[in-house]
Amino acid sequence: MENLSRRKALSLGVALGLVGVAAPSKAWAWAPTNSVAGTGTGADPEYIWDSATDPLMVSLLENGQVPAVNTAMASWVNNNDALPSSLPAELRAHLATYNKLPSWADPVKLARAADFNRRKDTYLFMLYGLGSGIMSTVIPREARSVYWSVGGADMKDRAAKTFTFGYDLSQLDAFKPTGQFIVTANKTRLVHGAVRHLLPQSPHWQAGADQTIPISVADILVTFHSLGTYVHRKMLDWKIPMSRADEEAFLHSWQVAIYLLGVPAEYIPQTWAAAEAQSAQVLTPILAPTPEGLDLAEVLLGLTAEIDLGVTRGFLNEFVRYALSDQVGDWLKLPRDYAAATLVRTVWPAFILFREGLSPIAPGAFYVFDQFLRGVAMAFLNKGSSTTTTPITIPTGNRPG
Repeated sequence: MENLSRRKALSLGVALGLVGVAAPSKAWAWAPTNSVAGTGTGADPEYIWDSATDPLMVSLLENGQVPAVNTAMASWVNNNDALPSSLPAELRAHLATYNKLPSWADPVKLARAADFNRRKDTYLFMLYGLGSGIMSTVIPREARSVYWSVGGADMKDRAAKTFTFGYDLSQLDAFKPTGQFIVTANKTRLVHGAVRHLLPQSPHWQAGADQTIPISVADILVTFHSLGTYVHRKMLDWKIPMSRADEEAFLHSWQVAIYLLGVPAEYIPQTWAAAEAQSAQVLTPILAPTPEGLDLAEVLLGLTAEIDLGVTRGFLNEFVRYALSDQVGDWLKLPRDYAAATLVRTVWPAFILFREGLSPIAPGAFYVFDQFLRGVAMAFLNKGSSTTTTPITIPTGNRPG
């Protein structure tokens, strides 16, 4: 059985384009010398949560203050916005401490990452949406946590809020005073703290859970690798031109992003090689289907199919298989469409060559098209609204029923 598990991890890792794939490890084996901190205790992140945020959220929830907090935070959007004066004093103190960039953030790299996002927007849109988004449904803990939290009952709203996180991260001014990502990340951190308190109260979540408290630091690292590390590796696999400086800048934006979510610096990979080694331990071996994940995947692909982008559901299914592997497609029971499969596997590489050939001549033309795609998706997920973001609100309960 151990050999079969190792074979599955290796074969799926190769299919997803991940390198250095390892079999499941019983102990945390990633060295903190490979982190942005360069040192650390080496403690297993499986048993680390957010000691700065979690007690605060328990207090706000138990005292019934969250609805008023959500109202107050609705107008707190841009990074340079003042903290709402009506927030509870302890929450204001928390945000005053954490709603800012770490001392090691490099503004030059962050600016380059923003430009990289602009130049590679279409690939990022497709990989985050039909790659990472669907991969999340075969990450058992993430699928169960999403499904049984209150957001699982309205996946259109839940998807929009998730989209907001990525949308704000990829904007040209994401980390600047006029951007929104620092605020978005801190709101997300508060949501995570609330969910850690609420989900253990759900008998439905408890029935399938293999942990007592969800969203550990290890779980956040898994999500990072299903997004940043996976996307970076697929772009290499697809031979999308990236300079070394571009790759480092893209990684740096994610290093800052997960730090803002509360991940200690000793667990944040310093290089892509370190990220891939960490991913091989925490992500690849745990991918598997769950009943909740199958349902979420169907909902997410159904929502995507409703967006009028001129593609069929068969095309979406085959792009998922192309981006993630046939094994994942089989887990999710995605019907085959061999005509669409041929189209994806021939036209998409040709599109990449075409796009990269024109980019030096007309770099702005594709950006307009890319933003159009994102705008259509956001308008749909916002139920027809023309706004570019969906408010991130702190939950007060779990999925009913």
